[in-house]
Amino acid sequence: MAFLYEIFDNPIAKKALYATALPSCISDNLKFSIRAYQEEAFKRYVYLDKEDFEGKPKRPYHLLFNMATGSGKTLIMAGLMLYLYEKGFRDFLFFVNSNNIIQKTKDNFLNSLSSKYLFKEKIIIEGKEVFIKEVDNFEESDNENINIKFTTIQQLHTDLNNTKENSVTYEDFTDKKIVLLADEADNFNVRTRNSRQTRLFGTWEDTVEKIHKSNFENILLEFTATMDFETTEITKKYKDKVMIKYDLAQFRIDKFSKEINLMRSHYDEKERITQALILNLYRQELATANNINLKPVILFKAKKTIKESEQNKKRFHQLIDNFSTKMVEKVRQTSTIPIVKKAFDFFEKRNISDAEIVRRIRSNFRFENCLSANNDAEAEKNQILLNTLEDENNPLRAIFAVNKLDRGWDVLNLFDIVRLYEGRDGRKGKPGKTTISEAQLIGRGARYFPFALEEGQDKYTRKFDDDTSNDLRVLEELYYHTKEDSRYISELKKALVETGIYEDEDNLINRQLTLKLDFKKSKFYKESRVFFNKRVPKSFDNIKSFSDLGVKSTNYRHTLSSGAGKITKAFSISDNLLAEFEITKSKTVPLREMPKHVIRFALSLNPFYYFNNLSHYFPNVGSTSHFIESNDYLGDLVITFKGSPERLRTINHFDYLQALNGLLRVVENEIKENSTEYEGSDYISQYIHEVFKDKEIRINKESERADGQESLVANEPWYPYNANYGTSEEKSFVELFSSRFESLNLKYDNIYLIRNERELQIFDKLGRAFEPDFLLFCKRRDEEQLSYQVFIEPKGSHLIGYDKWKEDFLKEISQEKRIIEIHTDTYLITAVPLFYNHNNQNQFYESLKEALS
Repeated sequence: MAFLYEIFDNPIAKKALYATALPSCISDNLKFSIRAYQEEAFKRYVYLDKEDFEGKPKRPYHLLFNMATGSGKTLIMAGLMLYLYEKGFRDFLFFVNSNNIIQKTKDNFLNSLSSKYLFKEKIIIEGKEVFIKEVDNFEESDNENINIKFTTIQQLHTDLNNTKENSVTYEDFTDKKIVLLADEADNFNVRTRNSRQTRLFGTWEDTVEKIHKSNFENILLEFTATMDFETTEITKKYKDKVMIKYDLAQFRIDKFSKEINLMRSHYDEKERITQALILNLYRQELATANNINLKPVILFKAKKTIKESEQNKKRFHQLIDNFSTKMVEKVRQTSTIPIVKKAFDFFEKRNISDAEIVRRIRSNFRFENCLSANNDAEAEKNQILLNTLEDENNPLRAIFAVNKLDRGWDVLNLFDIVRLYEGRDGRKGKPGKTTISEAQLIGRGARYFPFALEEGQDKYTRKFDDDTSNDLRVLEELYYHTKEDSRYISELKKALVETGIYEDEDNLINRQLTLKLDFKKSKFYKESRVFFNKRVPKSFDNIKSFSDLGVKSTNYRHTLSSGAGKITKAFSISDNLLAEFEITKSKTVPLREMPKHVIRFALSLNPFYYFNNLSHYFPNVGSTSHFIESNDYLGDLVITFKGSPERLRTINHFDYLQALNGLLRVVENEIKENSTEYEGSDYISQYIHEVFKDKEIRINKESERADGQESLVANEPWYPYNANYGTSEEKSFVELFSSRFESLNLKYDNIYLIRNERELQIFDKLGRAFEPDFLLFCKRRDEEQLSYQVFIEPKGSHLIGYDKWKEDFLKEISQEKRIIEIHTDTYLITAVPLFYNHNNQNQFYESLKEALS
């Protein structure tokens, strides 16, 4: 039997998920943008909830979201809470094995002033404002809001098995349907791991299971990054429960994490700290120079005891007190690490002297800006500070810890971890417990610090993987500073590779992508332009009616309620005569004929229709009266009432109100479905030589990309770069192009096929970013002034369905065939309207010829 998540990965399921809409109760109420894999997780749950399929879990549902550290598991929880509220659930039980995580999660769910609060200012579901309330037990619940109890699994287990006044009891769960939210769920499987282990009151696992099974409608949703699927019993238990498996390796591949660099040297502790402080200042100043607001943080790691950590902190303050230009100069003169040399070059160019470096570092790392995370006496206060390190009003720059931060620490602006001890605990080349713990800590610190260099750029993903020489790449890297010890480094690498957050640098090679000299000398390179667009905030200035936003529901059908009925004897012979109340007729009423005060009242019940919100979508609406009366808005809508002739004769204000509420919800949903925060701008252009340049890229030497296809492209004038380090599908396309070049050359001149190494993006009408793999440029021989620019995208078979929207976008560009004139030059912007795949070569080539026609 396959894992549940593997069922969702098959092509048929993927197509069904693509057609599944993300519920508006989720998308409208979460404060943060929803990433593709998070949307996938939501859609999988919605599909499971609504559809029947082979392998569907049985009720009561018990499901696991196995997602990487930093991937937003708590956001998934929050979204599912909203969806399940809409489905009728009101009571939620959150439990975990750590008080630290409880405090963090309360901030996420309850503290609207926190930067990490997950919801918008108002939560609106089905037109009503909903509040999230913390309760001690479910007797305090109300039926209008989300009621959530937070507890540790230890406390929950104790309370349920040692009943005392005001504590939660098993009886609380028997007559209520509950959603159980279990965080760090890998800790709750004691019985499954060891079936022989028994306790007086059972295990945590027994307690959770008893609550879950106390009501057939209960739902148990578990979340963890580290489930032990190597254990047979765990695999057996969870095979039909794992909704999604999104591990740290995929998280890193998708560019949501920092890259890890191991900075080892023969420096002593004092010099290692000095080097980390210099890099800390470099990041801060580099970010400031690029208008990025960043306060980089350093973690100083002790080996075993709190006493060691406190001594580290004491020595650090002494180092800061005595920090001098001599210490800076020593690192400048002795460090051979390229990034350190780059930092000093930056300081020199910015006229930041050694004395100024010392002054700024002393100021940044004052005593009050340093925190010991080991202090249990102030654990709650410290937890808030540790989970808001990115906030502007949080002064902390240095954290000292042993292992308090191994779980539940959400930090984005940690860029350096300094290991203040030596030695290793590995055996026979295998990482020891301490080394594995260090690797996990590094994984927690590798969360990406979001920044954008221009409007519309994705803040949350790495930007310089294909431009390794870019200075700003250091803002996408975490450095782990340690003493040189080859055996320890080898073991740490193994532990990091196993987590998925690290790719061993020994497996990576740097490759130079160089534009050929003849191409650089060409008139095309010097004078021609490349066209693309930008991601910009959605403009509603030209929206002047419902139809402009795609609202198509002009006639809403509403069935009138009625208490009329009759009794029929089970064995009587029916006379087949219908009473009047059994006859159903319909009556259509335009909104403009309904009482205006009823329409106004219906609008007032739904915050979406508050005037300040309406004017966001419809800036040309002058007033609420205009919105009600104009045929461009509500004035042209009708409601068709269905009911008996008697009910249709006696439609009252309450009937109008109920029907209006339904109509307004439908219109609201259509407006939201057709509205986005961003959109693609009109085309802009730059000179070719400003966009396509020489660069250095880094690739895995064992990957399909390692072969640069030089034997084919190195001497071809139509391929400007010296090599093609693309995927196998991209190389296959280049082979096709090479084989058909001569026939193209008969009709076209100045033919150049340029691989887009992340130099430019284009954005569709929903603001989604697309980086076409190739751009084809050419001129018709019979039309000297007309230049073609063609977007081309090869795609592996396994990705064609997933990236269908990109193919749809190519079709739109192809159909538009935009012509742009600049001075005496004319450019035609188009695209091949289908993906290239080795299985469709002939069809693709015909489409290419059509695009150039």
